[in-house]
Amino acid sequence: MPEAIQLEPVTHVAVNVAWVAGAVAVAYGAGMALSWLLQRIEGRSVVVDDFEELTRGPVRATLMVIAAKTAVHHTSDPSSVWRDGVDHLLVIALMATNTWLFASLILVAERRAIARFAGGGEAMTDADRHRRRVRTQITVLRRLVVALVVVFGLASVLTTFPAFSNIGKTLFASAGVLSVVAGLAAQTSLGAAFAGIQISFSDAIRVGDVVVVEGEWGRIEEITLTYVVVHIWDERRLVLPCTYFIKTPFQNWTRNATALLGTVALDVDFTVPLDAMRAELDRLLKSSKLWDGRANVLQVTDAVGGYVRVQILVSAPNAGSLSDLRCDVREGIVTWLQRAQPGALLRHRLEHAATADDDTVRPHVGAGEPRADAGLFSGSPGAEERGRAFDGPDGDDADDGETADGREFAPARSRGE
Repeated sequence: MPEAIQLEPVTHVAVNVAWVAGAVAVAYGAGMALSWLLQRIEGRSVVVDDFEELTRGPVRATLMVIAAKTAVHHTSDPSSVWRDGVDHLLVIALMATNTWLFASLILVAERRAIARFAGGGEAMTDADRHRRRVRTQITVLRRLVVALVVVFGLASVLTTFPAFSNIGKTLFASAGVLSVVAGLAAQTSLGAAFAGIQISFSDAIRVGDVVVVEGEWGRIEEITLTYVVVHIWDERRLVLPCTYFIKTPFQNWTRNATALLGTVALDVDFTVPLDAMRAELDRLLKSSKLWDGRANVLQVTDAVGGYVRVQILVSAPNAGSLSDLRCDVREGIVTWLQRAQPGALLRHRLEHAATADDDTVRPHVGAGEPRADAGLFSGSPGAEERGRAFDGPDGDDADDGETADGREFAPARSRGE
């Protein structure tokens, strides 16, 4: 008889576990049947497709927890020692699955909103700035709402513990709760989150924009509540906090339009035929598919130091095309110089200095021949005239040769005294 008394509780627990396992299996099967039914509905809408795809896991998990909770309540004795602990765990599990389900529903709403207002595609053209802006805002809002749902879910779990429940009630009932929230908002983490919301709705950057940050140019790949991911042109990822785009100047090449201007600089010899170079540039651009036809300029921007600085201005529909176009133009002009104008390639000249034994003598400027003035304000009638324009007022109140502060100076010309 004592052995039967000891075996009875063990058998009862085993029976309860079997009932719970069976209920969970049935609930999982019901979840699979629900997914199968949604997939087989004829003429179903895209909302149903998104709901079935994104909420499949949380719906099955919620059904399984509900089934386990129901089986425990109907098969176990409420006075059992382990009943309270199991009930508490099942309540926490149900809160977790509900939080997961609500977050999944938010994902469904995000996908439908993007499809309705932002085209619904992952790859969008740079010219579609409105869609990229809307998509950025919807994505950031989704992350914010999901974060709030998770916070409320954790708060709900904490309220199931009496100690935490009392602390929470005391905290929110205190008069200083607003000051605590304001102090937390001033911290770096929440500041970054507020910065993420700000840049999403200020339209400073959008997902897909081409920007130049930290000396690198790339495309905005992702905007979260706390950081921004920039896909650099060489396949690297630059991760920057959202506060960077609030406090630091940066270049946005596609904020209003995707078309850009670019320059190509070349140093050539003074003998370069500029008209022929312009004709070659025109030929290169007209034969290129990367040129959008807006800009085709060749200018001489400098001509010192023994060379001529030529700057070429071209245009392209986007940053990638501009980069390749600049390289093509640079290569084409260099090839043309090598082939058709080798004398215009940059070279350094050395001049032999003349000596007394050389046959070459300096040319002599004869009397009466025109020559440049030696001074700007003295040495010639014109220079004297310029100098008089900068003279101070004549009078006895100022002594010649000394300024008002006692410093000596040499008069630029005689006053005729």
